[in-house]
Amino acid sequence: MGAEVENALECVNVPSYVIDVTGVIRWLNPSAVRLVGDCRGKQFTSVVAPEERRRSREVFASKVAGTKQVTDASVVVMDEDGDRIEIEISSVPLLKGDRVVGVFGQIPHWSETTELAPHPHLTPRQAEVLHLLEHGRSTAQIAAELHLSQETVRNHVRHLLRALGVNSRLEAVAAARAHHAARAAELMHS
Repeated sequence: MGAEVENALECVNVPSYVIDVTGVIRWLNPSAVRLVGDCRGKQFTSVVAPEERRRSREVFASKVAGTKQVTDASVVVMDEDGDRIEIEISSVPLLKGDRVVGVFGQIPHWSETTELAPHPHLTPRQAEVLHLLEHGRSTAQIAAELHLSQETVRNHVRHLLRALGVNSRLEAVAAARAHHAARAAELMHS
């Protein structure tokens, strides 16, 4: 056909990747970068959850050895923030003649979700602070990221704890996650 497949793959909203035979990630489309960050040049196992690495290596090796043509597997990967994401991967060996030169894969059922609405009792700044707490940031890290003083961050934390009716940062994170889960369930049923 003479079409430029790589350019088309750059534009699709399906995360896609290429790994060479040594296990190094050589190409990611923008959708994949949004999912796990730009990890080109790293071993593919660097984005796989630790408990999944052995099985992932075995599946990869079966493709490079040519014993499996198509693999559809569920795997847990880590995003840039260290959050775990369970995904389904469909992958095939890349051939040059009769020789396997890499693996091409896609995450066919992934859809980028829009940011869930913040808790209705929080100001936008409090919601930002809570989001950073959810990602394990300290007061100092939040202050640096939001360009605020540490005392201002502490004030936001105190106010958001009061608004959520909880007594600790851990309870606030739990309340936020419960709110997100409830909102996601509402969106799925609407």
